[in-house]
Amino acid sequence: MQNNVKLARVAMDLTQQQLAKKVGITRQTISLIEKGKYNPTLRLCLEICYVVNKSLDELFWIDKGEKQNEEN
Repeated sequence: MQNNVKLARVAMDLTQQQLAKKVGITRQTISLIEKGKYNPTLRLCLEICYVVNKSLDELFWIDKGEKQNEEN
């Protein structure tokens, strides 16, 4: 799943470890989320949004066209 977590994290000058600690998960999970290899729960998405001061749309929105391309 494409997302903007890494961009938002870097803009807040946070390491993966710091973000992970703030949301209560491991650094490895943050890494997987940033790579699009882990699909976080809505609750976790919201926790990340609160920490990096972004909306769900800004971090996790997938355009309909992008979703169709991923399925093909």
